[in-house]
Amino acid sequence: MRAGDSNSILDVPGVRVGHATRRGDGSLTGTTVVRLPDVGAVGGVDVRGGGPGTRETDLLDPRNLVQRVHAVVLSGGSAFGLAAADGVMRALATEGVGLSVEAAGQQVPVPIVPAAVIFDLGRGGDPMAPPDAALGAQALAAAADSSAGPLEQGAVGAGTGAKAGGLKGGIGSASAVLDDGTVVAALVVVNAVGSTVDPVTGQLLAARHGRPDEFPTDTVHPAEVPTDKPAIGTATTLAVVATDRALTKAQCQKLAGIGHDGMARAINPVHTMFDGDTVFALATCDGDAPDPMGFHLLLAAAADCVTRAIGHAMWQADTEAGMPSYRDHHGVAPQA
Repeated sequence: MRAGDSNSILDVPGVRVGHATRRGDGSLTGTTVVRLPDVGAVGGVDVRGGGPGTRETDLLDPRNLVQRVHAVVLSGGSAFGLAAADGVMRALATEGVGLSVEAAGQQVPVPIVPAAVIFDLGRGGDPMAPPDAALGAQALAAAADSSAGPLEQGAVGAGTGAKAGGLKGGIGSASAVLDDGTVVAALVVVNAVGSTVDPVTGQLLAARHGRPDEFPTDTVHPAEVPTDKPAIGTATTLAVVATDRALTKAQCQKLAGIGHDGMARAINPVHTMFDGDTVFALATCDGDAPDPMGFHLLLAAAADCVTRAIGHAMWQADTEAGMPSYRDHHGVAPQA
């Protein structure tokens, strides 16, 4: 198993990512859109945090009708930020992308756009400056260009105002290519009550699960990590796991659940009553359906990708708005 060319979710063919960020004038927030091929991708979800903010997650239940989704929205703004999905839906419908339904004697595209949000209200100064439909549409438009370069990570898009265990959080991603060519990858927004740092060594908890040279091995200062008093609904880690294999909705739900195992390796504590931890799973179905052993290996790699993506999110974030970055707080220099 190796990382993909970009070591990000962009390594899954047909998957694109767009960020829209708002900074200044009281804002420190943003929205990230994972755009899928126009035919959509089979989807699943697993919600484990005690304070989730989500949209269209019931639709992903394997018992329900719709099989494919066309985009996933991750956003700041707490429950207000769910409005970003409105802009994504309308923009996709304008393009003719969506589930075709009959209305008023014509076929109308209804895009299927699940969404989930983190809490970042007030981190830029104004608690009533959350993402809206316009920011969602902007993030979707940015996704059209994401294949042109590496995926931007750190404090961008939905991770702009993120905070994790008292340190600056953000967005991170990682990918894996299995021996049979299967591609699996994760995109994570880290905004957790729990810490991502080993209190004894000062290393990121994710680092022990990284590939060679993926995370710094230099000695770091095991400085005491700042903590925040938890409050209702003030955190959440979100993840999107994607693969090019053909999976059923039930298998996608299992994939999402295993993604939480990867989250638990990199954040402690996780799935608290103050977090809304949510993992989406997507299968573009470009490849064949895996056999049982192939599915087992896919699940194991997916969990690793989530863990590694959390490490990248923390490593790439910069100090901002009184939230120290991991690099600054532990005295380690950025990688070249």
